Amino acid sequence: MKNLGYHLLAIAIIAIWGVTFVNTKVLLQHGLQPMEIFLLRFIVAYLCIWTISPRRLWSDSWRDELLFLILGLVGGSLYFVAENTAIGLSYVNNVAFIVCTAPLITSLLASSPLLSLFGVKPIPVPLMGWVGSLIALFGVGMVIYNGHFVLKLNPLGDLLALTAAFCWGIYSLVIKKVSVRYSATFITRKVFFYGILTVLPMFLFNPWQFPLERFQQPAVWMNLIFLSVVASFLCFLWWSVAVKKIGALRTSNYVYLNPITTVIASALFLNEPMTAMAYAGSMLILLGVYLANRKTLE
Repeated sequence: MKNLGYHLLAIAIIAIWGVTFVNTKVLLQHGLQPMEIFLLRFIVAYLCIWTISPRRLWSDSWRDELLFLILGLVGGSLYFVAENTAIGLSYVNNVAFIVCTAPLITSLLASSPLLSLFGVKPIPVPLMGWVGSLIALFGVGMVIYNGHFVLKLNPLGDLLALTAAFCWGIYSLVIKKVSVRYSATFITRKVFFYGILTVLPMFLFNPWQFPLERFQQPAVWMNLIFLSVVASFLCFLWWSVAVKKIGALRTSNYVYLNPITTVIASALFLNEPMTAMAYAGSMLILLGVYLANRKTLE
């Protein structure tokens, strides 16, 4: 099987990211705001990446530096703030479902001439890639709504969730371009830096509110460490490696697996039941992801 190890790496990353919904929910319940959670996890992750990253500060050109700025915005501050703000405005199920359209949006962007704006050549998507994506997306809906589908729209919240999905699509494709000339550690460090830089102006409109003494609570610092060191530092680094080795579209398709790990983690840690509908949806997700990535798995 070609590059099987990198496919398994991408799956492991998505499994970890699926659990982060539970970590983030716990931190929100303890009073941290979405922007505060993002800033803290990226600052710690940035300090961690410096321990293994090359000491060079700048990329080879201002154009590449601009691409890293875009990556920090769409893969960092804008993505996380849009997603977490959407959860506060809309229904969690709606947001989760819309964000999981990211692989499908990535495929649409990959075949679009608009990619030339970022210096990325269009990538043809095979028919089975579209079929697998649609099957997986249907499975995602079954898992997320868990047999209790109620369509209630909140235009602003759902638009922010869709913005997050588009951000991840752009991130997946642009990171493939820069990975040709830069190491995964250098790319990841740049993403953390520009993610931090672009979120700071947002605090002018919504200042820091979380009391510093609450960081002594184990539930706060333990979840922050997991989000910072594991879900950000290690996972963003490994994701850069996976994208470089197996491509943006194949790694993006594994995002469909996210709801499976979220539901399992919710059942284990939040006592939320996993129904037969969720099991059936999980099977469809696995089938869809396999069909979308079949050629590279055989």
